[in-house]
Amino acid sequence: MDTSLHATLSLVLVYCLWGAWAQTKIEVSNGGIWGKWGEEESCPDNSFAIGFSMKVELPQLPGDDTALNGIRLLCSNGKTIQSNVGPWGSWGTVMKCPPGQRLTQFRLRVESCQGLKDDTAADNIEFVCTGGVELMGHGRCWGKWGPQSRSCGQRGICTIATKVEAPQGKGDDTALNDVYFKCCSPLTLPSRTNLTGGPRFAGR
Repeated sequence: MDTSLHATLSLVLVYCLWGAWAQTKIEVSNGGIWGKWGEEESCPDNSFAIGFSMKVELPQLPGDDTALNGIRLLCSNGKTIQSNVGPWGSWGTVMKCPPGQRLTQFRLRVESCQGLKDDTAADNIEFVCTGGVELMGHGRCWGKWGPQSRSCGQRGICTIATKVEAPQGKGDDTALNDVYFKCCSPLTLPSRTNLTGGPRFAGR
């Protein structure tokens, strides 16, 4: 084989393998503009996200609303992970994908900048499971839903990072503004399982 062709094929193989094993980042374009990104946290021991819960502040009328303050992922090994979280509100119940499925895609409901009025930034989140089931959170109804993120496919989601604004004192608080996730590596994929639901049956 020609050495230049061999080098080209080797380079292509490296890129293909990197694409297969690297953690792909999935994000949306409508996140809020305030705050700082927290540290990433990942499901341990080759586990993956199968559900989520949210920390949400109830309406504070006529006070300062922050709505969504935190997002927590439930991993398949029973552990929970989270990144930065705002100080207001309380955690709701966990919403889970059907058995055998995992979280793979999301979108955010975000209120745009309100000028001199009360800002809340991110208000709600909706996930899609690998079998197509949609799980909508219990956040507030302000703002608008943005477009869906890219999908992690059957790998599902393994990592979370959130963008949260620190308390502003007498200023306008918004808490959680944005979030991104990273897809699992192929190591989390089972060898002989129907990835969208129940067991795979061998034909005769």
